[in-house]
Amino acid sequence: MSSPAERRREGWKGAILVPALVVMLTGCLAAPSASPTVTVSPSASATATSTLSASASGSPGPTPEPPLSLALPDRQDPRAVMVRVRPDVAATGDGEIIVVVENQTDKRIHELVLRWPTELRDTLYLAPFEPSEQRIREFGPPLHQDWTSWVDGPGERGEPAGTTSLGWGPLMPNATLTIPILATRRAAGEVAFDLQVLADQRLLTLPNGSPAELRVSVP
Repeated sequence: MSSPAERRREGWKGAILVPALVVMLTGCLAAPSASPTVTVSPSASATATSTLSASASGSPGPTPEPPLSLALPDRQDPRAVMVRVRPDVAATGDGEIIVVVENQTDKRIHELVLRWPTELRDTLYLAPFEPSEQRIREFGPPLHQDWTSWVDGPGERGEPAGTTSLGWGPLMPNATLTIPILATRRAAGEVAFDLQVLADQRLLTLPNGSPAELRVSVP
């Protein structure tokens, strides 16, 4: 038989074991509560990926070419020319576009070619001369003309489809050519188009080294 002191010590042991058991059981029961925290992380990472994908797919692409643009030829002529364009066309009528080309080299350019999109004629019809009875009359007198060719591509000398090329020349070394182009308006409104200056199907070079292509605006 145990003494009262021993019984008291055994009671204390039981009292100590019960709370410890409760703590252990509580720890086991509390462990599953961590599961929602673990499953939240994949959701957050998926949202971030979706956001990045949307940002990447929404990035701007190459700037589209404006209407009435021309593709650049594969080759460029290193001869330098200064080009000035002066449109003089009434907003509701006809007129002309003056193109002034200055040869800044000591080499002759046998034929200077101005090129623009053929589609331009839907709004503005460009021509080197105005048709007249004298020009179309059979066996009429010989006429002097400075232009050398007028071709809607594709042409026999490599003029691209969708372009109109007007030949002029020659352009002598360190000389200037003034080229008047008649403009007949076929639709109202402002129009802008590419104008290229070439020799032998190669773009000539502006004084700053860039290809001789200009953007011309006619009010």
